[in-house]
Amino acid sequence: MSEKVKNKLLKEVAATNGHDKKTRKKSSKKKNKLNNLPYEQSHFIDTSKNVWNYTLLSNEDVLNFQHGTNYRLYEKFGSHALEVNGEAGMYFAVWAPNATSLSVIGNFNDWKNFEHNLFPRWDKSGIWEGFIPGFKNGEVYKYHIVGFQGVETDKGDPFAHFWEIRPQTASIAWELGYEWNDKEWMKKRKKHNKLDSPWSVYEVHLASWMRPDANDEESYNTYQQIKERMVPYVKEMGFTHVEFMPIMEHPFDGSWGYQGAGFFAPTSRFGSPQDFMDLVNAFHEAEIGVILDWVPSHFPYDAHGLFMFDGTHTYEYADMRKGFHPDWNSYIFNYKRGEVKSFLISSARFWFDKFHADGIRVDAVSSMLKLSYSRKEGEWEPNEFGGDGNLEAIAFIKDLNETLYRDFHDIQTIAEEATDWPGISKPTVSGGLGFGMKWMMGWMHDTLRYFKCNPYDRQHHQDDLTFSMMYYYDENFMMPLSHDEVVHGKSPMLYKMPGDEWQKHANLRLLYSYMFAHPGGKLLFMGNEFAATTEWNYKSELPWHLLEHASHRGMQECVKDLCHLLKNEPALYQRQFDSDGFEWIDLNHRSDAIIVFKRKGEKAKDDLLVILNMTPTVHLDWKVHVRGKDSWKEIFNSNDEKYWGTGDVYNPFPEIKILDKKHKLYEINVHLPALSAVILK
Repeated sequence: MSEKVKNKLLKEVAATNGHDKKTRKKSSKKKNKLNNLPYEQSHFIDTSKNVWNYTLLSNEDVLNFQHGTNYRLYEKFGSHALEVNGEAGMYFAVWAPNATSLSVIGNFNDWKNFEHNLFPRWDKSGIWEGFIPGFKNGEVYKYHIVGFQGVETDKGDPFAHFWEIRPQTASIAWELGYEWNDKEWMKKRKKHNKLDSPWSVYEVHLASWMRPDANDEESYNTYQQIKERMVPYVKEMGFTHVEFMPIMEHPFDGSWGYQGAGFFAPTSRFGSPQDFMDLVNAFHEAEIGVILDWVPSHFPYDAHGLFMFDGTHTYEYADMRKGFHPDWNSYIFNYKRGEVKSFLISSARFWFDKFHADGIRVDAVSSMLKLSYSRKEGEWEPNEFGGDGNLEAIAFIKDLNETLYRDFHDIQTIAEEATDWPGISKPTVSGGLGFGMKWMMGWMHDTLRYFKCNPYDRQHHQDDLTFSMMYYYDENFMMPLSHDEVVHGKSPMLYKMPGDEWQKHANLRLLYSYMFAHPGGKLLFMGNEFAATTEWNYKSELPWHLLEHASHRGMQECVKDLCHLLKNEPALYQRQFDSDGFEWIDLNHRSDAIIVFKRKGEKAKDDLLVILNMTPTVHLDWKVHVRGKDSWKEIFNSNDEKYWGTGDVYNPFPEIKILDKKHKLYEINVHLPALSAVILK
């Protein structure tokens, strides 16, 4: 190569790196061959330096990142093992737009600042990058950032796939290679995840489901041990899906994972990312879907996290009327900023792409939608139209759902949203937010209020139970009895129920029966299935010893049969979001607190009749008038002896009388046990 050509190429490289101010502007307009290529292809990397000037990012990558449309950031940001010029090492890329200096520190350089400085990109994007030869997979590291007004911080990598176990806070360079064995599940998961498929979700906090030492909060089962214990249990119980409270890396156990620092990393408390992949893979092999709680609403102020990342408000709103969350002392993402939007949607996409998640439940959607959420008058500023909707968050949510359903058509997104905001689970093309389902918080509150009543007073509160069907078809609802209902003095599910011990268990079996017979998805928090007698405590484990008692084994058996009933009876799921799938049969016996409704499948032969006796009074020869069929049999009775019921009142083949043959109106003579649900087919 002639000296003249060599000098010309050197100038072009300098221009693309932003070092030659005279040619920078010119070269940014003129597309040269080097501009979109990795720097090693120029053959002029300075190998004498600790960090080589190198990029994986094209101009298009950066522009999309800035515009909020780059949803695969995890492929190029963070740390990535590469070979450059024959040297193995690690490429780093991080966004810190207000930094004046950024270096990688760790054990590899004795945590010395400024020895391994990354390069700022020429395009003023705020991205710092570079290749460190000899840097090995498994090394711990942080970024030392000199930021706004000279503030110096040591931050973990926002894109790290693995972190040290708390209280340590460094990131770990880690590759995500794994050989999946869930092809069969992935091929047919659309069938499992459709809205007209059965949905019974077992909500789990991994640390406290079961521990090696029940009373030691520092005692954890590994992902492998969880796989060995939990997968067969959930399979036997008949749940269709598990939902993990946030497994994304988080510094404080007491946040239950809802205040995270690692949006691209499963927590290291239980093992490596590959160990978590193996857990997901095992659930899939058992034909059980995996839903992950995901928190794009806020993040904590831990020194190593996203807060004031480069010395000022980078990921969060600078205006604390929008940027600070008063309920949780945390900080709210700046949804207006394109780079933040790219970051968050990339995070959601990451769990589907790399970890084969089947769904996400988006936490605290209400707090994202409303500028006035948990704020008094004067503590928030209206949007440009004078309302309290966060227009930027709304746009972000719509883009999130559109992207996820475009790229993964067989998954579900579920919103935890507690207001009357319209169209949460309606398509964005129809003006909705685009979620697949929404938690039915109103159903949960009304139902628990009803069941807490003295049974003989329930006649005065029937509307609490029936009101749900007045608005049920507004959304695609999932009914949650979640972790939030068994903490902070709310009491365990069993002790929300009135009466003596037998009546408490009977009431709870009745509640679960009503829940599983009601249209919509179902979610039950761990421990509820066997009637835990204490509130959930994240520091210990579930009170598994209760299964020594027949009453708790009976509750577990009841929930198990309800899960299998849901999967085996098409009338309970085929039309669960269709008004043709439900019909009130009898609401006219308030004084007896007896309610009757029908669940209808696509075929009339699959129809089910659900009869709820909400009082301790036994009713023999109770008459139910129903159209359509002249033959019914009992397929479920919550008073069954195996559930710790009395087992003395049942209906193997109820007596049926024809009232109007022409109009197919029949009278069914049934026996109703105390505080029980009877389902006929």
